[in-house]
Amino acid sequence: MGEAPMWSVLVLPALLAVGAFAAVVFDTALEARAAGRALSVSAVVIAPLRAVVRLLITQRRTTTAADAVLWRTGVVLLPVIAVLAALVVPLGGVAVADLGVGVVWFNAMEILAWAAVWMAGWGPNAALSLVGGYRFVAQGLAYELPHMFALITAATGAGTLRIGGIVEAQSGLWFVVWMPVAFVVYLLSAMAMAFWGPFDSPLGRDLAGGAAGELSGVDRLVFLGGRWLLLVVSVAMAVPLFLGGGSGPWLPGWMWTVLKTAAVLGVVVWVGRRFPTVRMERFAEFAWVVLVPLTILQALVVALVVLIR
Repeated sequence: MGEAPMWSVLVLPALLAVGAFAAVVFDTALEARAAGRALSVSAVVIAPLRAVVRLLITQRRTTTAADAVLWRTGVVLLPVIAVLAALVVPLGGVAVADLGVGVVWFNAMEILAWAAVWMAGWGPNAALSLVGGYRFVAQGLAYELPHMFALITAATGAGTLRIGGIVEAQSGLWFVVWMPVAFVVYLLSAMAMAFWGPFDSPLGRDLAGGAAGELSGVDRLVFLGGRWLLLVVSVAMAVPLFLGGGSGPWLPGWMWTVLKTAAVLGVVVWVGRRFPTVRMERFAEFAWVVLVPLTILQALVVALVVLIR
């Protein structure tokens, strides 16, 4: 797999923003349909743009004795993390950076999301926002270990931590065929990482918005935009890890990558709208009792296959 020219670093955020906006439009359509409203261009496409403009002109909220530096750093950090994680995600046969430790880099950027959401929750010096931030940290303790085992399983199957190498190892058979557990667990953990439904309790209504409850104006736009970017990047990474990257007949590789990412992203957004929020302690129990043993078993099976072949 080749590396894209340096100027592609400037294009990458725009590509992610397009993907995030497409996901927002699809989510808005699902919401309108569930509410029984008519699906029109105005309701599905214009409404999100109108919401963006409204946030841009809304005054930023301030709270008493807030830690402004911690607060704003957490807000800005979330979209930055998403862009940094996307550096190693290939589009067709090229990536901005095809690092030899691409899997480790991607996981390291994801983990920084813990700090970003916690800081955004702590900074305002508000009780409900603080609880939302700590909820995300607790959620991270539940999803991160299964998530790491899913990443390790794909890397073990390919014998490399390089994302390009993992794609090349799937030239004969996509990993999703013989690593279905790792694929499903990866998607579940990606949804939890982006605190997308049903793992959206850090922004729960019972907390009046949780970690984002004290955010308004540009701060809210950047934070929630970063959340969408993180969801898009996490889902996009499932394509090179388990779905053969840009491989496919007739169409160019980059188009296959886009189509596969759009399909998986559509399923993830639909699931988020379809299921209610999972209580934190139940998700933690499910992760440690079910997901961790399943991913360990999947990793052992893959390791045995690699040793035997």
